[in-house]
Amino acid sequence: MQNTVDAGYDLIEIPALDPSLIDTEHTLATLKEFGIKAACSLGLSFDADINSEDPAVVAKGEARLMAALDVVAGIEGDYLGGVLFSALGKYSHPATAKSRANSVASLKRLAIAAQAKGITIGLEPVNRYESNLINTIDQAVEMIKDIGEPNVKVHIDIYHMNIEEQDLASPIINNAEHIGYVHIGASHRGGLGTGNVDFDELFGALAKINYKGIITFESFSSAIVHPDLSLALAIWRNLWTENKPMALNARKYMVEHIIRANNLA
Repeated sequence: MQNTVDAGYDLIEIPALDPSLIDTEHTLATLKEFGIKAACSLGLSFDADINSEDPAVVAKGEARLMAALDVVAGIEGDYLGGVLFSALGKYSHPATAKSRANSVASLKRLAIAAQAKGITIGLEPVNRYESNLINTIDQAVEMIKDIGEPNVKVHIDIYHMNIEEQDLASPIINNAEHIGYVHIGASHRGGLGTGNVDFDELFGALAKINYKGIITFESFSSAIVHPDLSLALAIWRNLWTENKPMALNARKYMVEHIIRANNLA
């Protein structure tokens, strides 16, 4: 946590794949000690998938989402996002009208419960190998409209956009009012300033819509990340071993691009 503060960040994102493992009292005390806020994110497992036609599986997934919501409230956070709408993994079949309807219904109940706690829900479009339901920002917005609750936003992730979108700017600009959270990452999940993402295009689009929300840096290395998360995200390579230099460079890179984009907007 000290490294996070030293690197200049004011928020840390906590993975809540299993909400029962998070000690909210200890986590909140630690956050307050270091003067930092937290958001939570997760992806569902296939045995707890609200994008399923099996009522028992859907119920298990909804219960996990509600437990994650309690974690966010317990650490005095105001954001829960990620692949909340389906399992996080490669499906062997497309989503069905019934499975999608189940996801919408569960997310509507989650959003209503979140409103009472002052929490925003974020739906993160991911690439086709990690969900069969929402792969693009347009698909996320369509689902948000079906859910029909004001506290549901799009959680954009540049790594996934770089795979699925035709470009980085137009989906953001065309859906400006729905963008609520931003993940910044390189095309290979490593350090910023490498890979093939056009960050000038990205930050230019965020400046054009006057985005003032949270921007987080996300990177993974099998040498550092918990094995369960590495398996879920197919992180097979050791892209880095020292997290503090990685975080320092990422913040510097993002700030430089934000300033340049705002000057050009």
